[in-house]
Amino acid sequence: MKVNHAVASRKRKKKALDKAKGFWGQRSKIYRRAAETLRRAGNFAYRDRRVKKRTFRSLWITRINAACSERDLPYRKFIHGLKENEILLSRDILAKIAAEYPEVFDKIVETVKK
Repeated sequence: MKVNHAVASRKRKKKALDKAKGFWGQRSKIYRRAAETLRRAGNFAYRDRRVKKRTFRSLWITRINAACSERDLPYRKFIHGLKENEILLSRDILAKIAAEYPEVFDKIVETVKK
């Protein structure tokens, strides 16, 4: 008896086309185009999960730099001062403190300036 793969291939194609819903033109209707686009989308998603971390770090640095500039302290000296005073705060937390709790950030800057 000959084996029929219809069920498996239909399931695979349906899954790909369901994921491709909302894509433009053939990319959402033709299996081959949808599969190509999904493969590419997967590559971008994988890459950008890593890029996202760089982007956020850059944003935090910009925010901390802006807060330091208001207090007449260069960013690099601020970071150096934190390390010398053994203040272990991540840039993520520092950016949040600078934006939401400026009085606390002022105290940190005073400690660093000493």
